[in-house]
Amino acid sequence: MRINAEQLHRQLPQQLSPLYAVSGNETLLVIEAADLIRQHARQQGFSDYALFTVDQHFNWSELFNTSNSPSLFSDCKLIDLRIPSGKPGKEGGKAIESYCRSLPQDTVTLITLPKLDKQSQSTQWYKAIENTGIVVPIQAIEYAQLPAWIRQRLSRQQQSVDAETLNFIAYNVEGNLLAAHQEIQKLALLYPQGQLTFDQVKNAVLNVARYDLFQLTEAMTAFDPIRYTRILSGLQGEATAPPLILATLAEQIRQLIVLRTGLDQGSPPDLLFKSARIWRSRQNALLSAARRISARQLQQSLIHAAKIDRISKGVAAADSATVWDELLQLGLNIALIDQPTMQRKKPAHRNRRSATGGR
Repeated sequence: MRINAEQLHRQLPQQLSPLYAVSGNETLLVIEAADLIRQHARQQGFSDYALFTVDQHFNWSELFNTSNSPSLFSDCKLIDLRIPSGKPGKEGGKAIESYCRSLPQDTVTLITLPKLDKQSQSTQWYKAIENTGIVVPIQAIEYAQLPAWIRQRLSRQQQSVDAETLNFIAYNVEGNLLAAHQEIQKLALLYPQGQLTFDQVKNAVLNVARYDLFQLTEAMTAFDPIRYTRILSGLQGEATAPPLILATLAEQIRQLIVLRTGLDQGSPPDLLFKSARIWRSRQNALLSAARRISARQLQQSLIHAAKIDRISKGVAAADSATVWDELLQLGLNIALIDQPTMQRKKPAHRNRRSATGGR
C-alpha cells in the first residue's frame, strides 16, 4: 500500500505494519519519516535494533540470518535496511522478494531508498514491497510550496511571520531543506514565541540557497524572470557545466513544442504528455505554459539553443561569459513573455548577480 507522509502520521498510531519503505531525495523529510517509524516501533517494544547498508559487497544472507535469529534483549526486533543507490541488484532483488513472501515474526522492517524512477518502481522486488507493506514516497517541496512549509514549521515552535518575511526566508533557503530546518530552529533559539519581525529574521537567516537544473526550468516555464536569473547565477557560482544547463533547457523547450503543436492540432493533453514523456508533477504547469507561448516563439528558442551549443563547443567564436549571457537570454525570452512590453525590451541580464545578493 502506498501512503504519503501526512497519512503516515495517522497510520502509525493505529497499527504498526511489519514492513515500511521510505523513498525520496529530500534528505530531511526522508530522515523525519524514518525516525517517526523507528520511534513508534520502539514505543511498541521493538527495541532490538539491526542496521544494514546495502552496497556492492553486501551479503544478503546477513539479513536473513539476523531476521531469523532470536532476539537477545527483547521479544521484538527492528531491522533498518538502507539501499542508498536504490538498486539492490539481481541477487538483492530476489532476496527482497523472498523476504517479503515470508516476513519474520515479531519484526518491523524499515527500508530506506532514494527517489525511484518508473523503471525501478515496475520491478518485481519493488512491487513485492508495495504489495506486502507500506510505501511512503517523499515528495519534493516545490518553490511555490516552500513559504507554507516554513509557516508550518514555525508554528510548531509557536512562532509566526508575515507573508513578506516568509518569502524572504524561502528566497534564502530554496533547494536546501536541511538548511531551512536549521535556520527555523535557530529562530526558536534566538527569539521568544510569537510574531517575529522582518528585521529579526533578516539578521538571523543566512543565504543558504542551493539550486538545481529543474528549478531553473520551473522558473522559466512559470514566467518568473527574477527567479530564473537568480537560479542561473547560483548555478554559475556553483560551477555547473553550461552544456548540462543547455541540455536541460533545450529538452524543456522540446516538450513545450510537442504540447503546443499538439494543442494546435486538437490532440488530447494526456496523449501529448505521454508523447513528450512529461512527469505527472509537471504536466499542469507545462500545459499552462504551452498555451501561453506560440509555436513560433518556441521554435526560435530552439534555434537559439542550437546557437549556444555551437558556442559552447567552440564552433562559434565566443568566450565563457558570452555562453552564460546567452543562457540567460534563452530563458528570459520565455520567462518574460507575460511581462509588460517595456520590461521585455530591457531585461537586466547584466545585473544578474545583484539579484542573488552577490552570489
